[in-house]
Amino acid sequence: MTDGARQRSSTAGSAKDAAGGGKDSGGGVALKKEIGLVSACGIIVGNIIGSGIFVSPKGVLENASSVGVALFVWIITGVITAIGALCYAELGVTIPKSGGDYSYVKDIFGGLAGFLRLWIAVLVIYPTNQAVIALTFSNYVLQPLFPTCFPPENGLRLLAAVCLLLLTWVNCSSVRWATRVQDIFTAGKLLALALIIIMGIVQICKGEYYWLEPANAFEPFQEYDVGLIALAFLQGSFAYGGWNFLNYVTEELVDPYVNLPRAIFISIPLVTFVYVFANIAYVTAMSPQELLASNAVAVTFGDKLLGVMAWIMPISVALSTFGGVNGSLFTSSRLFFAGAREGHLPSLLAMIHVKRCTPIPALLFTCLSTLLMLCTSDMYTLINYVGFINYLFYGVTVAGQIVLRYKQPDMHRPIKISLIWPVIYLLFWAFLLIFSLYSEPVVCGIGLAIMLTGVPVYFLGVYWDNKPQCFDAFVDKMTYLGQKFCVVVYPAEDKSGGSSEEGEEMTEARSPLSKEDGENHKSADC
Repeated sequence: MTDGARQRSSTAGSAKDAAGGGKDSGGGVALKKEIGLVSACGIIVGNIIGSGIFVSPKGVLENASSVGVALFVWIITGVITAIGALCYAELGVTIPKSGGDYSYVKDIFGGLAGFLRLWIAVLVIYPTNQAVIALTFSNYVLQPLFPTCFPPENGLRLLAAVCLLLLTWVNCSSVRWATRVQDIFTAGKLLALALIIIMGIVQICKGEYYWLEPANAFEPFQEYDVGLIALAFLQGSFAYGGWNFLNYVTEELVDPYVNLPRAIFISIPLVTFVYVFANIAYVTAMSPQELLASNAVAVTFGDKLLGVMAWIMPISVALSTFGGVNGSLFTSSRLFFAGAREGHLPSLLAMIHVKRCTPIPALLFTCLSTLLMLCTSDMYTLINYVGFINYLFYGVTVAGQIVLRYKQPDMHRPIKISLIWPVIYLLFWAFLLIFSLYSEPVVCGIGLAIMLTGVPVYFLGVYWDNKPQCFDAFVDKMTYLGQKFCVVVYPAEDKSGGSSEEGEEMTEARSPLSKEDGENHKSADC
């Protein structure tokens, strides 16, 4: 714990009082363990499967140059994703803290590395991704009202904002409500994809499998190129993005040592199966040229095969994106919560509601940053810049697993996999990373520059201990007002959850609520 935080504790009341008189999570306010196996699978599947498989799965096909190679790319990237998830499963039960790769990178490589991971996520990754998903939702909802033209831009942004505000309210109200929404909408998108797959099987039974015959499947519609195939693998890897999101909410999992790896082992193969067979179904109804020309592949597929029921597909895309926004809000708020708890973000973001036990300040911060992104026109450009950085930290995290094995060989590991798996993942990761740098050096360079803007912020905001007393007093006052407004306190430490000694020191240093205020909230046991 920094001296600066200890100094602030001299002018602030103890958050242990605010969280129930210093009791552990059994007697004070703490995050609820309400995420069971089904909801855990819903978080993974719901975050991986967004609108992409419905709207534009053509990124892989156009670079793979043939249907057969594209299907192999989907399978191989699914296997590599499963290997990466296996590595994260070991890290998740070895370092059982919410925050996912941010927490692992911070604990293994130090505060600066962890802060840079958090910085790029807070600044760009989550706000832009959530804004894009919300805009996709509003586009599919409004499109039927504007059959001959595009919906107005302001209308799209307004409906996207309403979607974000509604789901933020749900997530602030109850963890159970949020997970139920996730479960329902994940089931809905899986049913829609099941319909696509079943229609594909019907097509095959009718003899419509021209593009699946080996002679035709591997017939290139453009010349094979190693660079393009590498790009196809990169597109495939991005399509599986979200596979690590369950690690962000480890502390809210029921029996995480069992349910974290079990949810990963169920969800990743399920998503791989769905991706591969949905693409097989598409080519039973469309030629590669038709598929590449379509701006909404599932809608075109529905128009060809579902007749009067073709409306199911655009509704499915809208429902899928609605669930995607919910899942992203739920997990990203836990990342910001974890960052604040470690002292890398304002301490208010690490506090939870005294009765609902939800991280309301972190959720409001996530919502506000996404709403700000909706007001800009450059979010798609920003996503291109930082997509490379996001993928970079996947590899850094998996490399951290190997480092941790050598630094702490006797550390308790409920799951311990062979090191051959992280090595395989890192070889594949290095190949894609080097190719990205070679093919788009400017984009990757700008992404790195955006990330490195976090270095001075870290040294000024986190590393610098002896800040002016007036600054500390101002921060304490703002935190106090935020606590009063949101009715939140710092959570009690869960001794079994793997929280560090630093977390306990932070608990003493970070809540400006007075002891009297804390006593008033003692009865708020979650």
